[in-house]
Amino acid sequence: MRTDELDYELLSELIAQRPARVRSEARLLVLERGRDGLIDSRFDEIGEFLRGGDCLVLNDTKVLAARFFARRGSGGKVECLFLEEVSGGFWEVTVKGARRLRVSEVIYLKDAEGRDFCEAEVVEKKDEGKCLLRVVAESSAEAILERIGFAPLPPYIKRGTDLEQAARDRARYQTVYAARRGAVAAPTAGLHFTDELIERLRGRGIIFAYVTLHVGEGTFRPVTAETLEEHAMHEERFSIDAENAGVINAVRAQGGRVIAVGTTSVRVLETAAAAVKVEAMSGTTKLFITPGYRFKVVDGMVTNFHLPRSTLLALVGAFAGLEETLAAYRHAIERRYRFYSYGDAMLII
Repeated sequence: MRTDELDYELLSELIAQRPARVRSEARLLVLERGRDGLIDSRFDEIGEFLRGGDCLVLNDTKVLAARFFARRGSGGKVECLFLEEVSGGFWEVTVKGARRLRVSEVIYLKDAEGRDFCEAEVVEKKDEGKCLLRVVAESSAEAILERIGFAPLPPYIKRGTDLEQAARDRARYQTVYAARRGAVAAPTAGLHFTDELIERLRGRGIIFAYVTLHVGEGTFRPVTAETLEEHAMHEERFSIDAENAGVINAVRAQGGRVIAVGTTSVRVLETAAAAVKVEAMSGTTKLFITPGYRFKVVDGMVTNFHLPRSTLLALVGAFAGLEETLAAYRHAIERRYRFYSYGDAMLII
């Protein structure tokens, strides 16, 4: 499949720079597969399109404060994104302008107020702007990031280092049910849920199950190859335990629908699908779902509006039909829905 089949035009003013005032007040576009027409709704009305016995599968990953700043000895500013701690004190990060750094160079990580916090040595330079740092500090990476880090917002959301705005982003670029730290990007379809909405849905007989996929920085990368078949899919860590696999299998056995909240939940479910049931497992997945894929578990999907030429749009097109998906996107653009991570949502059933 040619990558340019995933193209569409979007006015920059429709790229949401702030979330909705209240999470669940985001707009919701409903696409019912096999039926003509689309329904314009609001996220807090999602229960109107679900049935008792349906199961919403949520990704409970928790976003690290992975974006941080440093300075070079010359005074130059360095912006980094933490990816993982490969061993004690050794961090893999991506660095804007990594080509300017030198192996063995010492940089100074800054805290949220812009003060020097600790030193780090550039141990190795890798491809795609990645570097290995040796961070000179006694604390764990997670504890250090809590002191120095900002929400790892995608590059199309413009931010400086304003501390009040940073605090708001730390709260809103995180689902209310986040539990397991490890993501460097949010599972954005879940950002629209509030505790109150979840309880209201439970009261209507909606069942909830949880999986974990630690979203990586590769989620923002566009497909640059001419065809999807040439694209190398990024790898992400995931898990689903026996309890939640059992909940999902019971729902399927009783005729309920399994509705994945976000493309990340879709990838976990389809990775863990074996024959007629979902199995408990953990590991990494590079599953790349493109048009033509036959879904094994997922009956419905909640998703945000994704970038053109992205693996996420390919997945949605595989589930809803590419022509139908792009038609829904045109509808959303005409009606000025808000796009991308802080934007509005779709329900596909």
